[in-house]
Amino acid sequence: MSTSTTSKATDHLWMHFTRMSSYDNSPVPTIERGEGSYIFDTNGNKYLDALSGLFTVQAGHGREELARAAYDQARKLAFFPIWSYAHPTAIELADRLAALAPGDLNKVFFSSGGGESVETAWKVAKQYYKLTGKPGKHKVISRAIAYHGTTAGALSITGIPPFKEAFEPLVPGTFRVPNTNFYRAPEFVADDEKLFGLWAANRIEEAILAEGPATVAAVFLEPVQNAGGCFPPPPGYFDRVREICDEYDVLLISDEVICAYGRLGTMFGAQKFGYQPDIITTAKGLTSGYSPLGCAIISDRIYEPFGKEGVSFAHGYTFGGHPVSCAVALANLDLFEREDLLGNVLRHENAFRSTLEKLYDLPIVGNVRGDGYFYGIELVKDKATKETFDADECERVLRGYVSGALFANGLYCRADDRGDPVVQVAPPLICGQTEFDEIEQKLRIVLTEAWNRI
Repeated sequence: MSTSTTSKATDHLWMHFTRMSSYDNSPVPTIERGEGSYIFDTNGNKYLDALSGLFTVQAGHGREELARAAYDQARKLAFFPIWSYAHPTAIELADRLAALAPGDLNKVFFSSGGGESVETAWKVAKQYYKLTGKPGKHKVISRAIAYHGTTAGALSITGIPPFKEAFEPLVPGTFRVPNTNFYRAPEFVADDEKLFGLWAANRIEEAILAEGPATVAAVFLEPVQNAGGCFPPPPGYFDRVREICDEYDVLLISDEVICAYGRLGTMFGAQKFGYQPDIITTAKGLTSGYSPLGCAIISDRIYEPFGKEGVSFAHGYTFGGHPVSCAVALANLDLFEREDLLGNVLRHENAFRSTLEKLYDLPIVGNVRGDGYFYGIELVKDKATKETFDADECERVLRGYVSGALFANGLYCRADDRGDPVVQVAPPLICGQTEFDEIEQKLRIVLTEAWNRI
């Protein structure tokens, strides 16, 4: 990469979630192309994309059929809004998603991405209760360390205090309950995963009662929680959550910006764990990242009062339901069917897990957890006590070494400490044992050295 290009990256490009000062004396890693499960930088170096870009590139890089779908649609109709008008690709995609979504989730409200989908769902919930004679129901419950987006509403729902401090005060009326990290379960339920799940679910009921059922509109939960390092739900957890939501007339919103579109081996994460949401929020894998698009998929019951004469939902986005993005999404879903990407995940998910679990022989690996093609590896100082890193060790070892060393060894994934220190891997859905072995081997090299640096 030329010096001028490096300078331009630091002088003019403000990268997201980035300490810009870290590139004062070093070049910005610049990815210029992708092919299958691999990406290549401007120096010609090759990396296994073990994070699917950002939990997004389900079908892999360089899929000409997806690029062709965008080109063909842009030539026909490059843009038109869906504000009181429609266009064919939005109509077709909404129809297809309604057919794929579980239960009576038949109304599709398009957005540009995940945070906007979450924002949409909260606004739907608040207006729904105003339309049905319960105007006091506006509060939201979510889980500790959960990430739901960065717009003002979605950030308010997010349970990561450091992400929020710079932007407070945020939207009032959001409350946190424990997440489903069984590895860090309270001692009195630490030996029984089902009992732990029941305990965690009941904290939602406790929060509803503490705030008053007449004030709580919705519970936002990911099928597998991302932030903190891939927390799957314990057995029976979502059954109990659904019971609680029904008892207190609270909407269950399944935030599937990451978990939908095959990440767990099913089209929607709720299907993997057998629960019925009132709304599903999605984005990312809907187009495999080839064009920006998200949506909230809403049940007929929740939509019903919005369809009455004189009622409208005063909400929308210029690029929501963009015709090119919808065309790409349709081609992406065709590809899913043609190549059986969901089946590929289901056939190989156990092999992926067992390959990652080989890392348990390293003293630094405390826990391997997740589902489908979505895993977190928690790092510890002491396996017996589960002692985690202190702030200095996170800075020095996780950020200062692990993150850069993984990339230097040809592996693009995520080292994160929103919660306890973890490495997350979520490869494209086209991957198999060859890629699993490469992920494990490169993680082993870096984590072995990381242990020596603690």
